[in-house]
Formats: sequence, structure tokens, C-alpha cells
Amino acid sequence: MDSVTLVGPDSHHLLAVEGWLELGNPMEALVELDRVSPVFRHHPHVLSARWQVAAALRDWATAFSAANLMMVHTPLDPAGWIQRSYAIRRAPSGGLQQAWDALLPAFDKFPAISIIPYNLACYSAQLGKLDDAWDWLHRAMEAAEDVAEIKGMAMKDEDLRALWSRVKTL
Repeated sequence: MDSVTLVGPDSHHLLAVEGWLELGNPMEALVELDRVSPVFRHHPHVLSARWQVAAALRDWATAFSAANLMMVHTPLDPAGWIQRSYAIRRAPSGGLQQAWDALLPAFDKFPAISIIPYNLACYSAQLGKLDDAWDWLHRAMEAAEDVAEIKGMAMKDEDLRALWSRVKTL
């Protein structure tokens, strides 16, 4: 389904979803999302939009479901793994350790995607495992095309506050 292009009303609904999200109105985005034809409900772009709308609404159960479907329908795309762990971290029944556990296998599947070890660094730091967090942050920099970008992100990320003095020395 990834190669199938959305056309006609479905592509317009998806554009409207993006527009409503940009305007900060996820409820209207959800209305437009629900107008997408059932045949396209598992299209990668629609699943991504569903995750974005759910995250904006802080509906972590729906975000988790959308990310799981992304993993099924686009197994070569790391976004489902990343977004699933993000939802798990924030879900009432989830947490940091569960998010870390859910994301860890993605590192082996997608070693060149720097945001995966970066997020593992964030989770590790928040779990109080600062040496592990430091190691994961280094892995993120090794995978990154732009090390300065990762360093800059880390210096602004409250999850990594405990590492800021070490990051400054890089």
C-alpha cells in the first residue's frame, strides 16, 4: 500500500488534516481523518497522520495503535518503532522502562537512524542510568550525519539535563 498514491477526496482530507494540525486544532483534524475512505485507512501517510492527531490530543492508546499499524504496514520504516515508544512513555499504563524496552530492538534493525539511540539515551537518563545514556548519546552521534545537530538537540533536551556538562566538552 506504500506505493499507492492517495488521490481525489482522500488526498484532500489528508491535506486538511495537516492544515488543522498546523492551526493547532486536532479535533478538526480528526474529523477530516475520519473522512478518509476505509480502503486507505492503513496507508502509511494516513497512519502517520492518525498518530500525529492522537499525539496532539494526548490519546496515547490511539497513538500506540497507529504506530503498531505503521510497523505492520511499513516494516522498513523506523517511524512506527519511534512513535510507538513515544506513545508508550506517555500512556498511563506505560512508562520510561517500557518505552526503552520497546525501542531497543529498533536499534539493531535501523542502526543508521540517529534518533533511535538518541531516544534510548533520553530514556536511560530519565531512568537514572547516566553512563548508559552517555553511551547511547555517543551512538546517536556516530549514526548522525550532523554531529553538531545531535549535540545541539542534547543541550536543549530536558531529558538529558544530567549530561549537559559532559555534552559541552564534546
